[in-house]
Amino acid sequence: AAIGRAGAMAAAAAMVVAAGGGDFSDLREIKKQLLSVAERSRERGLQHSGKWAAELAFALEPLPLNELPPPPVLTEEDARDLDAYTLAKSYFDLKEYDRAAYFLQGCKSQKAYFLYMYSRYLSGEKKKDDETVDSLGPLEKGQVKNEALRELRVELSKKHKAQELDGFGLYLYGVVLRKLDLVKEAIDVFVEAAHVLPLHWGAWLELCNLITDKEMLKFLSLPDTWMKEFFLAHIYTELQLIEEALQKYQSLIDAGFSKSTYIISQIAVAYHNIRDIDKALSIFNELRKQDPYRIENMDTFSNLLYVRSMKPELSYLAHNLCEIDKYRVETCCVIGNYYSLRSQHEKAALYFQRALKLNPRYLGAWTLMGHEYMEMKNTSAAIQAYRHAIEVNKRDYRAWYGLGQTYEILKMPFYCLYYYRRAHQLRPNDSRMLVALGECYEKLNQLVEAKKCYWRAYAVGDVEKMALVKLAKLHEQLNESEQAAQCYIKYIQDIYSCGEVVEHLEVSTAFRYLAQYYFKCKLWDEASACAQKCCAFNDTREEGKALLRQILQLRNQGETSSTDVAAPFFLPASLSANNTPTRRVSPLNLSSVTP
Repeated sequence: AAIGRAGAMAAAAAMVVAAGGGDFSDLREIKKQLLSVAERSRERGLQHSGKWAAELAFALEPLPLNELPPPPVLTEEDARDLDAYTLAKSYFDLKEYDRAAYFLQGCKSQKAYFLYMYSRYLSGEKKKDDETVDSLGPLEKGQVKNEALRELRVELSKKHKAQELDGFGLYLYGVVLRKLDLVKEAIDVFVEAAHVLPLHWGAWLELCNLITDKEMLKFLSLPDTWMKEFFLAHIYTELQLIEEALQKYQSLIDAGFSKSTYIISQIAVAYHNIRDIDKALSIFNELRKQDPYRIENMDTFSNLLYVRSMKPELSYLAHNLCEIDKYRVETCCVIGNYYSLRSQHEKAALYFQRALKLNPRYLGAWTLMGHEYMEMKNTSAAIQAYRHAIEVNKRDYRAWYGLGQTYEILKMPFYCLYYYRRAHQLRPNDSRMLVALGECYEKLNQLVEAKKCYWRAYAVGDVEKMALVKLAKLHEQLNESEQAAQCYIKYIQDIYSCGEVVEHLEVSTAFRYLAQYYFKCKLWDEASACAQKCCAFNDTREEGKALLRQILQLRNQGETSSTDVAAPFFLPASLSANNTPTRRVSPLNLSSVTP
């Protein structure tokens, strides 16, 4: 047995050495490692890690026969447990977890022991999910528990202390600790698992879910292996450090992974996160050509189609995914988005609920369901859904933002402030969060803070073009007419410079204010230019005409234009009265929609 254990340890050590160094010079060696770890993951029932490694291996050039990785060496213990393992694995594959665990009792080999513990863990998870599905109503956190976790933790910690866990065993121990909310211990164990078996993607991915900011990342001592590059690219995407993520992915493509559908999809998600919608859409379309039956990330693709109001494309995607696999979480979310775009919100919510019955820990569905309940004015259900989303992932800014919006409807500004602040911390350069924060401060009469928020929203690039108007109105309230006029002028310049729809909500308000401001300053030319602009809008037409009459009257009486009062700065020539901008209909700016 001792010889057997030594053999297993030697095999693991060989894989650690093989993965060493963040160097991509030997792609054949990397391919061997990926094929080997894909097989080892599958033997232990870790399907997703196996699939990840296989997809990555597929992106590299095929290996000649004499370079294929040899089958793993069997130890004495493996040989002794082989019958029980083979039987149990067949039950495990059929999701008969208790039955698999029963036949694996007393097995000593690393592989069989892992499958025994993992079967018990999945059995507990399955029972928990079944209970959760039975009541998708108001579920408080911790009401439904995986009963097996505590026992598993006790047994695994004994093995851990005795240093008897391999990389896969450490991964499972980490998962159990995370499920018991022992985050600090879980991080330590996942880092150890990454050191012992750097090629297992599952451990890296779990680590991603536990790291909440860049500071935390700095203090982790991670193994220096090429896998670390994939991990860093993924965590940068999660932490909204998109530029760094895109650089990492580009360097991975340059290193030889240009055909990897995983990397292409991650780049598309990164562009989705920074709201570069056109780029993300073109990458997703390219991805669908390469991998037409892919379902992962298609819900993100549908969010983009939703924001762009592309009904035919979204309908085609929904039908297509339905044909591939009707009962996949992503398919349900795509269909939900389709119905939501058609304003059939009850039907949309139904599909998001179906998605959650399939996987209660699926983040996107909770957030989208919250949005649907908001549309249906069911605030308590929306709050419930958003809270679930945050439970699944505290980094989901859409859920924090959604909670802020629900409490805004309930007229509870202090609550709003808390949730919008959290959303802003996660997306410091998103103007929507800043405008929402500003509105909150305004309601709480903290006008200085509100001004800061609106100005910052304008500075980071205001997607909704509303920050300057709100800032101008604040200045108006505080009788700071010069600053208000400056804001309105900047706003008008912005609106016309990007060729937006001229009937933008507040353009008429801006012209009306400026006309009155210039009139007070006795700057007749500027005042009449703005008054003539007012005549182009229904809501300010009469006021514009009245002001023009007044200006004419004063001019006839011999009132000269004032030169003492300095106007903040004049309207650009392109906006003079005889030069009405051509009306160009822009692509719909639906950035206010948060799918």
